[in-house]
Amino acid sequence: MKSAVIFWCSGLSGAGKTSFANLAEKRLKADGLSVLVVDGDKVRASYKDQLGFGRGDVEKNNMRIVAICEAERENFQVIIVPVISPIEEVRKATRKKLEPFFYFIYFSCDIDSLKSRDPKGLYKKADNGEIVGLIGYSASNPYDAPMNVDFTIDTSSSAMLDASAKAFEGFIWRKIIEAGIIS
Repeated sequence: MKSAVIFWCSGLSGAGKTSFANLAEKRLKADGLSVLVVDGDKVRASYKDQLGFGRGDVEKNNMRIVAICEAERENFQVIIVPVISPIEEVRKATRKKLEPFFYFIYFSCDIDSLKSRDPKGLYKKADNGEIVGLIGYSASNPYDAPMNVDFTIDTSSSAMLDASAKAFEGFIWRKIIEAGIIS
């Protein structure tokens, strides 16, 4: 088996990264592919030292995810990584370590849509002062605009989510075929 194709999905909390990753995983597995989803939240929770959401801790969590991808790359055909990944320098380092067959996907979504969705209640908590420094929402903890993406999905419109999911999966399939994972 060839090394896995890695799809690193970045975007603000609530933009749909994990939902799209889990849906793609289910469909790809149904088509007979071996798939691993490395969820940033699950990786963060799996370590004894609980990291915060400041830039240093976010970088450390992202580098843990990179190490997992490196260790698991020979065991899967596809690895999908839904993680906020807000720091451009870290995204550049991630790409350098995980190439070839690494693709950066940006899940774009406007703040109003994120706040209306708010599956984890983070934006409401930030507005109520219960969370300080919410990534990409607080001026003290920005999300660096991605500069070198391979694919962008705008999830602002709920009406377009099904079409966006199909576009995401279509992109994954094209890259799997280009990598020679399947013919």
